[in-house]
Amino acid sequence: MAKLSQEDLLAQFEEMTLIELSEFVKAFEDKFDVTAAAPAAVVAAGVPGAPAEAAEEQDEFDVILTGAGDKKIQVIKVVRELTSLGLKEAKDLVDGTPKPVLEKVAKDAAEKAAESLKAAGASVEVK
Repeated sequence: MAKLSQEDLLAQFEEMTLIELSEFVKAFEDKFDVTAAAPAAVVAAGVPGAPAEAAEEQDEFDVILTGAGDKKIQVIKVVRELTSLGLKEAKDLVDGTPKPVLEKVAKDAAEKAAESLKAAGASVEVK
């Protein structure tokens, strides 16, 4: 098997959905017994004297689908638009509520996604 260059790997990751990428990271962590979040925790803990207000201000939000409502097909369509998931993956996400639709997005993008999902009849939570 030919060794993939860093550019080739990044090109492959660009084509993945957030859910596929999340599953890959979990599999990578399991296989190599590592944690991808550890460096971020060390950096956050290593900043002495950081103001407490900066920690309280949230700039990344998760949009969590808590229920599909009566118009399940419309909700699946909106989920597909927001995530670029396939039909089966979007249906599985809607069927498995509560599930995150978008993770770590800007506040305005999270609010816009939540409005779209609510307009389709879903119940949504932004965290």
